[in-house]
Amino acid sequence: MQAENPFYQEFTAHHGAVPFSAINNSYWEAAIDSGIAKAKSEIDAIVKQRSMPDFDNTIAAMAYGGQDLNRVLNVFFPLLSANADDEMMDISARVTPKLSDFSTGITLNEALWERVKYVYEHRDKYDLDDEDKMLLQNTYDSFAHNGANLQGEDRETYRRLSSELSSLTTDFGQNVLKENRTYEVYLTADDLAGLPQSVIDAAAQSAADKGRAGEYRFTLDQPVYIAFMKYSQRADLRQKMYMLYNGRNTKGEYSNVELMAKIADLRRQIANLLGYKTYTEYALQHTMAKTPEGVYDLLGRLRTAYAPALKAEMAELTAFASQYEGHEVTINPWDYSYYSNKLKAAKYSFDEEALRPYFPLDKVIDGVFGLATRLYGLQFTPNDSVDVYHPDVKAYDVTDEAGNYVGLLYTDFFPRATKRPGAWMTNFSEQSITPDGVNHRPVVTIVMNFNKPTAETPALLTPYEVETFLHEFGHSLHGLLADTKYPMLSGTSVYRDFVELPSQFNENYLTEKEFLDTFARDYRTGEAIPQELIDRLVASTRYGAAYACMRQLTFGYLDMAWHSTTEYVTDPVEFEKNAIAQVAVFPYVDGTMISPCFSHIFSGGYASGYYSYKWAEVLDADAFSLFKQRGIFDRVTAHSFRDNILRKGGTVSPDELYRRFRGQDPTIDALLERDGITVGHNSTVAQPQKD
Repeated sequence: MQAENPFYQEFTAHHGAVPFSAINNSYWEAAIDSGIAKAKSEIDAIVKQRSMPDFDNTIAAMAYGGQDLNRVLNVFFPLLSANADDEMMDISARVTPKLSDFSTGITLNEALWERVKYVYEHRDKYDLDDEDKMLLQNTYDSFAHNGANLQGEDRETYRRLSSELSSLTTDFGQNVLKENRTYEVYLTADDLAGLPQSVIDAAAQSAADKGRAGEYRFTLDQPVYIAFMKYSQRADLRQKMYMLYNGRNTKGEYSNVELMAKIADLRRQIANLLGYKTYTEYALQHTMAKTPEGVYDLLGRLRTAYAPALKAEMAELTAFASQYEGHEVTINPWDYSYYSNKLKAAKYSFDEEALRPYFPLDKVIDGVFGLATRLYGLQFTPNDSVDVYHPDVKAYDVTDEAGNYVGLLYTDFFPRATKRPGAWMTNFSEQSITPDGVNHRPVVTIVMNFNKPTAETPALLTPYEVETFLHEFGHSLHGLLADTKYPMLSGTSVYRDFVELPSQFNENYLTEKEFLDTFARDYRTGEAIPQELIDRLVASTRYGAAYACMRQLTFGYLDMAWHSTTEYVTDPVEFEKNAIAQVAVFPYVDGTMISPCFSHIFSGGYASGYYSYKWAEVLDADAFSLFKQRGIFDRVTAHSFRDNILRKGGTVSPDELYRRFRGQDPTIDALLERDGITVGHNSTVAQPQKD
């Protein structure tokens, strides 16, 4: 097996491409165990060397170590999210405690910590560049932040708490994926009123694939759920879908209600052990916000700015719905998408479904990739010879304008039972430069959940889905364009509240005519998207801005509440209600919760960090305002963004990187202007037309 296991040696395929077809589940655990053992031996070698500690033999040696372990983990965990079967989940449950113990064992290795401290305390004697200094600072802080200064029994307590936390976060994420698989609703033709033909065709195909031809199958996969809530005329079915979606993981075999309280409490205990009152105080040490007060200041300023607009939006929507139905209507949470879509259509003559034909996936790929060509000179060439992990996945060679190889990009667009919901970017291997000067280029993947093509139509995207693609592609550019020495500082390895800047920056192009004209054509006729539709799209983007902001603030406040608690949460329902009360748009609905399927904060690395989406939104609006001044494809500005943001990774403080690019600190002004908040709110009630 050792001879066959592909993880026991460096990948020698095309530019380090993963040999997916050579991998089977029997290899994972053995390779992880072997990688842990090898990494431990490397740490032992660092500790036991006779020479005095210095930057190269201790800090850099650690940074370049663990490659055997990283090789397998950088494949295992992305596939666990994108293409996992039950056996992989079982393997994950077994190896997670081992990995936690290994990680904790490094930070609690007293001899290693003494070497790190020595180098840090004598840092002025070494000839270090900025990246070396950042690596040293991060290494020192990581040890101190993860228990290295603990003594005696506290060290073992930290080890135990960390191991338990790691297991529970894994269980939480797996519960979300497993339960989501169980939801399917079969409807008849009489239940489909209001649904677009594309949605009906997809549901018919989904039912036929399950052996129930003649019926219509709806799941809770995001594109299916979003379309159903937006278009179904059946309020009873919208309510049913809403209750299913928002009741996930609240009861039964895959309930996360108890798990999330335990996870939050374990984090609190770890923070207390390390001298912090709350986990939030502990977690925000290495962020742009720096303190809980910094986060709450942003959330509060946005809440104050958007609250009047939200009140006006909801009043307008209620009046519109009442007029539309011919009687007084109370907007329930399962009604919001339906009536707001109707209002948007009436107010701006805008319907996302009308734009789908202009966004066939193959053309959107051309447009999104073409954006990087115009801004940064990148070229994306399909490479069908590269091994992939699923037939839906495609690989692209990425080169710069001089023809130099930049990296390998995989795209994975469609839902399946083995993939978790949502959209994300990750690396199968990160960019780094070895001590002998070899620049290892990255292997990057972007994963989404768009509707698959049917027998009659190609995969057609909504503007929202195009925006999602732009977002994840922005993350991929952060990884692909990285140019740093150390893998732990490469690409997206930056502060949590800075990492969303490149992705959200890209979203701005969705409403730019100059960009849409490059690819948006009707797949049936080849006709370019009409200026009229672009105008409607642009005009409609501000609609619901206050609602969208409050929704994000809801998640931000909820995250902060879970991780600012100073005691065990015994009543999660009441706790959640109180946490979001000041930004909740609708009254609480019995049987629903956000927290039990809030994977971002309980299993996805965003604990005390969900606010970062709004933080980065302030940054991206401010950054794009410079492009608006100079031209949205201005090469000088784009190259400054590339060189100061995308290439630098975590080698320089993000505050400094942003100032280098923008010439100033960001303000919320550009965001408010983009959302139409500073120019007042249009409260004119549009006249409805009944279907």
